[in-house]
Amino acid sequence: MAATTVISLRLDPNEAQKLKQLARRTGRTPSEVGADFLSESLRRSDFAFIEFRDSASGRQAYIQGTRLAVWQAITVLRSYDGNVVKAAAHLKWPEAKVHTAIAYTKAFPSEIEDAIKENDEVDFEKLSRLLPGIQRFEDLNLPKSQK
Repeated sequence: MAATTVISLRLDPNEAQKLKQLARRTGRTPSEVGADFLSESLRRSDFAFIEFRDSASGRQAYIQGTRLAVWQAITVLRSYDGNVVKAAAHLKWPEAKVHTAIAYTKAFPSEIEDAIKENDEVDFEKLSRLLPGIQRFEDLNLPKSQK
């Protein structure tokens, strides 16, 4: 575990209560939840177009204004061999958002690589037992090498 530093903060009583309630719901301490919120806030201030959302895999970095997590954008980028222009066109995004995904991945490579690896390990048959009626679609716009 990385070294940590203790910093004391003063919160409005209502905010403190909300933090405690969230901590109880998630089975964590208020300090853990508060530290995560602060970390996410600092990351948002460092990277344009980044926001954090809850997902089935926990909180993840997403590209603001889209439905894609950073790791998903990186997967699309890799399917175009790192060509930002083609990936941005495929996603119908400004290139700046793809560049944000790249910058975030460079800053937090293990976070993104772990998410990609976790996704690659999903067993579709097991998933279909959990989600009856799920369908697998292939993106017909991807290069043949990625299908």
